[in-house]
Amino acid sequence: MPASSHSIRALAGQLLIIGFDGVELSPQLASLLRRVQPAGVILFARNIVNAQQTYQLLKGCQASVEHRLFTSVDLEGGRVDRFRSVTGPAPSAADVFATRDPKLYRKHGEIIGRICCTLGFNVDFAPVLDLAFEASRKVMISRAFSTDPLEVIAYARAFLTGLDSAKVIGAGKHFPGLGEGNLDSHLDVPVIRKSFKQLWDEDLVPYREMKRELPMVLINHANYPDVTRDQLPASLSKKWITEVLRRKIGYRGLIVSDDLEMGGVLKAAPIGGAAVEFVRAGGDLCLVCHQQENVERAFEALVRESERDPRFRRRAAESAKRISSFKKKSSALKSRVPSPAPEKISRLSTQLWEFSERVRYSALSSAAAAGRKS
Repeated sequence: MPASSHSIRALAGQLLIIGFDGVELSPQLASLLRRVQPAGVILFARNIVNAQQTYQLLKGCQASVEHRLFTSVDLEGGRVDRFRSVTGPAPSAADVFATRDPKLYRKHGEIIGRICCTLGFNVDFAPVLDLAFEASRKVMISRAFSTDPLEVIAYARAFLTGLDSAKVIGAGKHFPGLGEGNLDSHLDVPVIRKSFKQLWDEDLVPYREMKRELPMVLINHANYPDVTRDQLPASLSKKWITEVLRRKIGYRGLIVSDDLEMGGVLKAAPIGGAAVEFVRAGGDLCLVCHQQENVERAFEALVRESERDPRFRRRAAESAKRISSFKKKSSALKSRVPSPAPEKISRLSTQLWEFSERVRYSALSSAAAAGRKS
């Protein structure tokens, strides 16, 4: 029996996490949410004025859809910090790692998670699992902090435990690894010439070791010609997503694209084609983070391809089922948080500042101790 137009549109919406401009639920945004019924929304600094406004915006988005949303944000600390104007700056992963204190790794995730949860977010696209090789130093800066995958795992494992304690879902990124990338994939396609064995023994180790601990894995837009023998970014590569991540590594969580409006993927395919090819390659959730017209193009492309190609429709339905099952099991999506009182935000700001000072002091002490040993 052929699928109805309504069921196909509902299916396509569940494969999208969308961003938008503005700091309030405009009639245009409410209309878009009602039409697309996305799996989630993502906010950036441009959407965030203060705690109460952010909470109300997310609440309005939730009221515009029929199912529980992933309410997501990118919050790593350091350069990637969307809440700087609300609670003050959070230390970067490199800052916290410099303390060499696993208790502080966990506290980093916990304090970030508590702020996220208080504002109404249930997903944080962190931590970064990329290795800090020299090639990517100018691009990644403080987002990556070690060339040793076991050190990256130690930080990431503790950070995720902290997030989880605050009922916030984390995501490992950027699979299969940007450690050797010397271009910014927001603008261009990094080409990483590294053999599969080298990647397997280095960049992929965090994903291999943490495959049961990562609720989500975010796929990057770099090209790995020595592995795939093509010019496609990993985000559109069936070899990387299905053959390596799903089958060889055995990952069973949700697979999310990096933003499909980034130059690294748009040089390979227009926005609609990128969404379709990401899903066809085995991905679950397409991130489209900025322009409403691109959200609509991605949505309509997913609808058209599902109507046209029964095999693609089955692939999309498999992802939608996985997403639905994940949401039903997730305690983060079941929790309901009250509107943030100014006193609570003030306490969180103080706790974040105290944590930052503790990190700074511990990092100095760790560096001094290392200097005495050398």
